[in-house]
Amino acid sequence: MPAPIFPFRPRPRVRPRLRWAAALAAALLAVPAAAAAQGAPAARAGANLDVLHYTARIEPDIAAKTLRGQVSIRLALRADGAQHLEFDAGELEIDKVSEHGQALNFEKTEQRLRVRLPKPGKSGERHEIDIAYRGAPRYGLEFHPERGEVYTIFSTSQWLVCIDAPSERASFDLTLTVPGGLKAVGNGRLVSKSALGGRRDSYRWRQDQPMPSYVYGFAAGRYNEAAGTGENGELRFLSAELQGAQLRRVFADTADMMRFFGRRAGIRYRGPYTQVLVAKTIGQELDGFALMSEAYGREVLEKPEAQGLIAHELAHQWWGNMVTNLDWGQFWLNEGFANFMAAAYLQHRYGDEAYRERVDGWKKRVDKLRESGKDHALVYANWSKPSADDRAVVYQKGAYVLHLLREEIGERAFWRGIRTYTRAFYGHSASTADLRKVMERASGRDLSAFFARWVDGAEPAPTAAKPEPAK
Repeated sequence: MPAPIFPFRPRPRVRPRLRWAAALAAALLAVPAAAAAQGAPAARAGANLDVLHYTARIEPDIAAKTLRGQVSIRLALRADGAQHLEFDAGELEIDKVSEHGQALNFEKTEQRLRVRLPKPGKSGERHEIDIAYRGAPRYGLEFHPERGEVYTIFSTSQWLVCIDAPSERASFDLTLTVPGGLKAVGNGRLVSKSALGGRRDSYRWRQDQPMPSYVYGFAAGRYNEAAGTGENGELRFLSAELQGAQLRRVFADTADMMRFFGRRAGIRYRGPYTQVLVAKTIGQELDGFALMSEAYGREVLEKPEAQGLIAHELAHQWWGNMVTNLDWGQFWLNEGFANFMAAAYLQHRYGDEAYRERVDGWKKRVDKLRESGKDHALVYANWSKPSADDRAVVYQKGAYVLHLLREEIGERAFWRGIRTYTRAFYGHSASTADLRKVMERASGRDLSAFFARWVDGAEPAPTAAKPEPAK
């Protein structure tokens, strides 16, 4: 895959103790840039363009389980001669594509939208493509008419024409129109809320920090609400079933989690954060908020120490959202990290036994993978239609490998490396090779043997010992 083009944004002043981390980031980010200069081809949508900003207007019909949308995609071309632009468009039906009011030719094949420009463009040339579409998503957007609820789940291109690649970051402006009386949450700051005709409300949010599209999203429903205070922003808790006092109990440790992850990352969380209990989901991180199920919320009410998922989704605000896997084959850098950091928080909150319980669970799953011959390197050449075993490699084995690395290089070096890695790639994408370089620098050790065994390779299934010959 070609290297991502990282949009310029002002950086905070580098304190003296962070200088070598910043220098390391510059060196590591130069590696993919060199690869891009070689002109390596790539199959993903949007390889020849850099999305700068999305402006979207979405109106879901909760009862009919459909939506209509419009999106303006501001972009810059990456190479001379580009005349076709490709976007991820899921199963959406495209009604019209235009630029400055001029209709553009397009075709929809499988889950891609291919747009033809009037003439070949030049590198750096900017365009703003307007797309009108509609659909009845089978996934990516959950409708629950009985609750008056709608919310997004991971597959952004099923409700928004965009670029799915995790290395492609852009700012985002979203206007959501929903039935009147619903409460809603979206990415970034709430710019406005207004009442429209037909008993509808319009919410508009603006996210100025460029983010990968898979963390774009929204949720709306007949929610009860409670509030809290985080270290550097307001906390908001929403649920259709639980009341305010119950919500405050479920999310009682959110502020403490923020402080813990901020210290471990070396970067504090800033801004508001919302946690929503929705009809059903295994859990979903989004930029500035997280979705979990009502059933899970009730579980935490009964057993407060069952906070692993809350911690996991919050950890993604650092590891996943801000430090993002370079491509989907490196997905363990998101999910293995979030799993591990959730366990580290449980260790902080409940003691070593709680952490060890998580580690033992990871080890058992890794042993099962080995015994069944399903173990795999943490990096996948093609993360397509992953099986339950593939996900176990990314989530459980990924977390277990971080635990083993912690034991291998020791507490001080490990957490120093985590802070340096997070600071160096904050707001960018990272690869497994990047992580290794940082950890080698932090520990002063050559970790090639460790990474070869646990990260790059797969442990063979144990073979049964041959019986001793009878005497």
